[in-house]
Amino acid sequence: MQSLSSDRVVLVATGGTIAGTAARPQDHVGYTAGALGADDLVAAVPALQGLPLEAHTLARLDSCDMDHATWHALARCLAGHLARPEVAGVVVTHGTDTLEETAYFLHRTLRATKPVVLTAAMRPATAASPDGPQNLLDAVTLARRGTAAGGEQPQGVLVVLGGQVLAGAEVRKVHGYRVDAFACGDAGPIAVLEDGVLRRFRAWPAPPAVRADVLERDPATWPAVDIVTSHAGARGAVVDALVAAGARGLVIAGTGNGSVHRLVLDAARRAEAQGVRVWRASRCVLGGVVGSPPGALPSAGPLTPAQARVELLLDLLAAGSAASA
Repeated sequence: MQSLSSDRVVLVATGGTIAGTAARPQDHVGYTAGALGADDLVAAVPALQGLPLEAHTLARLDSCDMDHATWHALARCLAGHLARPEVAGVVVTHGTDTLEETAYFLHRTLRATKPVVLTAAMRPATAASPDGPQNLLDAVTLARRGTAAGGEQPQGVLVVLGGQVLAGAEVRKVHGYRVDAFACGDAGPIAVLEDGVLRRFRAWPAPPAVRADVLERDPATWPAVDIVTSHAGARGAVVDALVAAGARGLVIAGTGNGSVHRLVLDAARRAEAQGVRVWRASRCVLGGVVGSPPGALPSAGPLTPAQARVELLLDLLAAGSAASA
């Protein structure tokens, strides 16, 4: 698969359920994530054979164990491939548990004027009816449209699952088991892929002001940013413990419209007094935080707690860079 065609796609595998294997076809939860490599995934999809496709295995993670070092390596890897003129787009296979976090991180750190398409699966590769092969075929189909004519060229960080094309800045996992486990909140999908044909509903994501400089920083030096959930009977001691353990930023996943239990709020104020940045998001799947009443903690707006954690991490890195300049 060594073509010089300008519709070349690079596939980077990171593990996950899409690369998972189980002892029995009926096992949808008792499997080993990341058991298969990129070449195995491609070989399982006959329609991909003969295409100008490069396949690389970057990691074999269960994505619940995703870490900053892998994010850093993945973003740098993708940036290198995107800079190649013969590459139309890149595809990343990923686990579903933290896909939304990785997608948001890539959205904020990559200059993606070509499509960066993440895909995954809710069933392992050994399932009787796996969803991974079709998702992978759809992802490659979308990535190859990077050289399409007629103003239809996709760009930005995108997610393809279940025939839907979702924005990487908006995607969130909304179900823990079903195949249709992802959505884009109030915005809805950007497009759908129907029998290999793209039908678009709204514009491709506009490139944000990316923080590519983050990729020059050793992830071992990135500040610790944690998420704390507010709930009935919540304790401020959780916040105090995280600050004592070195947290430089905290996102409170508040109830409803970002409301925070009074004991957690008191602890958050103590954290702020020690120089820790604290934001509040909503633990609700839809809506985010609307408005900012007097005395409230800084709002993460429409960002989910996971997205807000990434954004706060990038803010702290930017502040650290400015302080050292």
